[in-house]
Amino acid sequence: MKNYSKVILMSCIVLIFVLSGGLAALNNDRPIFYIGSFSTYSVEDELPDLWEPLSFRGKSDTAYRLEEKDGNIVIKAVSEQSASGLIRRVEIDPEEYPVMRWSWRVENILEKGDVTEKSGDDYPARVYVIFDYDIGNLSWWDRTRLRAIRTFYGDVPTRAINYIWESSAEVGTIVENPYSDLVMMVVVESGEENVGTWIEYERNVYVDYKEIYGKEPPNINGIAIMTDTDDTGESAVAYYGDIKFIREDQVTMK
Repeated sequence: MKNYSKVILMSCIVLIFVLSGGLAALNNDRPIFYIGSFSTYSVEDELPDLWEPLSFRGKSDTAYRLEEKDGNIVIKAVSEQSASGLIRRVEIDPEEYPVMRWSWRVENILEKGDVTEKSGDDYPARVYVIFDYDIGNLSWWDRTRLRAIRTFYGDVPTRAINYIWESSAEVGTIVENPYSDLVMMVVVESGEENVGTWIEYERNVYVDYKEIYGKEPPNINGIAIMTDTDDTGESAVAYYGDIKFIREDQVTMK
C-alpha cells in the first residue's frame, strides 16, 4: 500500500505562512496570482518562500534546488529512482483565476513510463493542482476507502488534476491515476521531440475540472511540482519555471 504515497501530495505538510499578520489572502483586483516566482530568487536561496519539500515513506528524495538555467532562476529537479515533491498551500478561486501558466524543460523522458500502469507511473515533470473537495460529497465506498488510506498517509486529496510529461501517450489523453482514481492525469507533453527545450503552457484548470468531473470546481488549495522515477527505476532531470494563475482576459496563448 505504500505506493499510494506518490499520489498523496498534501498528506504530510501543513504550511503556515504569515503575510501582513495573517494568512495569505486572494486579492481579486490583480490580474495575475503568482504561485511560484522562482525567477525572483537567487541561487544562494535554499528554496522559494512558501514552498516546502514533501517526502514519502520508504522513498528516496528527489533533489530540488534553485539554479540559473538559460538566463533565468528556476527550480532544478534531479531524480535517481526517487519520488518527492515541492508543495505550496494556497487558496485560489478557479472561476476568478481559471488559467494556470507555467514552463518547464526536461533533459530526458523515461523509457518505461506508462500513464496506464503502476509500474510506469513516473514522469520527468508534472504540476499537481489539488482542490478543496468535501469528503462528504464522495460515495460511501470512496469515503470508506479514502478513510482507510488516510489511516496510513494522512490528509489524502479528494480531487486533484495532474499535468504531466508522458513518455508515449498522446497529448490530450486524460486518464485516472493507476494508483488512485481520485487523481486525474492530463498529458500536456509526450515523447522526446521537445526534450532539452523550454516549453510554456496555459491551461484552463476551471474548464478541465468541469470536463473531467462534470461539476463546478471548488477552490484550489494546493499546487505541487514533482519529478519521480521510483516505479521505473530510472533517472530524470527537469527544470521548472515560474507558475502563476491568471484571469481569462490575460490569456496570451490561443
